[in-house]
Amino acid sequence: QVQLQESGPGLVKPSQTLSLTCTVSGGSITTNYYYWSWIRQPPGKGLEWIGYIAYSGNTDYSPSLKRRTSVSRDTSKNQFTLQLSSVTPEDTAVYYCARIDPSGGYEFDYWGQGTQVTVSS
Repeated sequence: QVQLQESGPGLVKPSQTLSLTCTVSGGSITTNYYYWSWIRQPPGKGLEWIGYIAYSGNTDYSPSLKRRTSVSRDTSKNQFTLQLSSVTPEDTAVYYCARIDPSGGYEFDYWGQGTQVTVSS
């Protein structure tokens, strides 16, 4: 059973960089052909895909967030990390990490529980 767990600060000040880590257990982030993704849900809004890092290390990002987003990984710790720079209160959301399974139509098959991040001074 694959499990994902988000960690990081719950409060970030405007203009700073938000940094979250997802620790994966029960499976390796380098296993073919999975993608490891970040998604968020602002209060009162729907889910928004942020970006992913693939089993190969390749990355892709939402066009609307690409300029401020970086996803990296530490294979020795089986973790991947989100960095979102120059945050504003509009980046306040519950942030989730999840696995994408391309064999099933690129659906999210495993999710973390989510972590609340508030951007406020």
